[in-house]
Amino acid sequence: MEPWLVAGTVVVVLTLLMVTSLSADAVLFGGVAFLFVAGVVDARTAFQGLANEGMLTVGALFVVAEGLRQTGAVGRLSALLLGDPARVRATLLRLLLPVAGASAFLNNTPIVAAMMPAITEWSRRRQVAASKFLLPLSYATILGGTISMIGTSTNLVVSGLVANNVSDHPGLRTLGIFDITPVGLPLAIVGCGVVILLAPVLLPDRRPAISRTDDPREYTLELLVQPGSPLVGASVESAGLRNLPGGFLIEIDREDGVLAAVEPWTKLRAGDRLVFAGPRDMVVDLKRLPGLVPAPDQVFKLQGSDSERTMVEAVVASANPLVGRSIKQGAFRSTFDAVVVAVARDGERVQGRIGDIVLEVGDVLLLEAPPEWASSNRDRREFYLVSEVEDSTGFRHDRAGVALVLLAAMIGAAALEWASMLQASLVAAFAMVATGCLTALSARRSIDWPVLVAIGAALGLGEAIRTSGLDRLLVEGLASLGAEDPWSAMVVIYVGTAVLTELITNNAAAALMFPFALSAADKLGVSPMPLVVAVMFAASASFSTPIGYQTNLMVYGPGGYRFSDYLRLGLVLQVVAAVVSISLIPLVFPFG
Repeated sequence: MEPWLVAGTVVVVLTLLMVTSLSADAVLFGGVAFLFVAGVVDARTAFQGLANEGMLTVGALFVVAEGLRQTGAVGRLSALLLGDPARVRATLLRLLLPVAGASAFLNNTPIVAAMMPAITEWSRRRQVAASKFLLPLSYATILGGTISMIGTSTNLVVSGLVANNVSDHPGLRTLGIFDITPVGLPLAIVGCGVVILLAPVLLPDRRPAISRTDDPREYTLELLVQPGSPLVGASVESAGLRNLPGGFLIEIDREDGVLAAVEPWTKLRAGDRLVFAGPRDMVVDLKRLPGLVPAPDQVFKLQGSDSERTMVEAVVASANPLVGRSIKQGAFRSTFDAVVVAVARDGERVQGRIGDIVLEVGDVLLLEAPPEWASSNRDRREFYLVSEVEDSTGFRHDRAGVALVLLAAMIGAAALEWASMLQASLVAAFAMVATGCLTALSARRSIDWPVLVAIGAALGLGEAIRTSGLDRLLVEGLASLGAEDPWSAMVVIYVGTAVLTELITNNAAAALMFPFALSAADKLGVSPMPLVVAVMFAASASFSTPIGYQTNLMVYGPGGYRFSDYLRLGLVLQVVAAVVSISLIPLVFPFG
């Protein structure tokens, strides 16, 4: 009875994920909670996934990724990998091949954690859908993990099982680090090629209908190019100031005149006053660019560093004593301990320099202020509305090098097995805070709890499948299909492992199918190596569901994906991976 109740629960969970817009964490946790309440599993089995090492590692990696983002190191990564190609396929080519290559030797999870914010930020700035890139990122790390024996933990699990059984089964031999490369490398190349070809077509644009860049308010903003800035001598286009999200560069005010029609090839000079018009998010992004500073000199009289100050929106009330006076004449900073960096008025562009703008009732001011300014000024009669702009603190560009060193140290320590991935990520997360790459508050806010709950619940559901015996029934059902020759046996074992890895963890699927591979080889009188390697590759072939592999689940929320998106591209990739693997494995590991 219990296996069938678990099977029914799994079917309901998968159906809800496919046909509803319910969040993955709610559906998966609901399924596990139902099995617990029904008495099918105990509390330890149901919820042990919430203390799983993999889930805790992902949580620590969120902090590491936030440290990379807040120091601006993410921008360097995205500029290095993604560049500024005009087409989605060109971007995928630049992204997937290096990522797959890195995944051959490094853990998949930190690669995805580091690249997710870079891709999200890059996509937002260029007004393209991150959904076109995040799932391909996960797929590339999975494919790259098949290139070498250290590319994924599944390979190491199977390698350990082989080592434990090598003396009892003739033909079984230990695997070297590159023994599977003749199969894994072609698979990675073909798989990435399929993703590059089909992802732009099969993955939908999951941007919300109303995005943050659709803000009807159009702010006027002035920024100065600092002497010694990396932007000095760069063209407007190469500096990233041409295709701004929802806004544009109006003019450049310099000593020898005003450039009212700014061309993409115009070279920037030190001291240039750049006038922009656009939504609030554009203002936040521009203020974070290294080498650009707000034009109002009053900003530099505020206490605290730029990375400690925040941005606040305030609507000018009729009781404000500065109404009818210019911002400079009214001494706004001295009066309110905040500096106006941008102004919006009735959806129209406000002409003139910021300091010369005469305030009117209803003007929306974008202020740079100390962190506590919004809470302490929210009830002042001078403003109708005061609200802090979320995630608007300046980047800590001076810490970018430190953040990159910490990332490299974390990956290196895990790759060289000086520490487990969990230990390395926890140390790196703590070091990000300790070295000032981000604050403790930002670290707490960076953790995506729905993703962690979804991972923990998915692990709990997989454990329920195992403890109830449903996994054995599935394997026995597949075995009953018959395996009268080595090729059909390999197909059955590959398909069985691939199905299991979508429902339980890849390592558990490999461990479960390994003895069936050995027994099938003994029965048919052939070498067990091709069947064992088939288990290894099939266990990594998790493309069709978000719950089969934790990197698939990590990109689920940020990409705005639905369950059907994984099926749409993942099933095609699943078939391609099966055909390539089953075709090549017997050539590299013969049956005879």
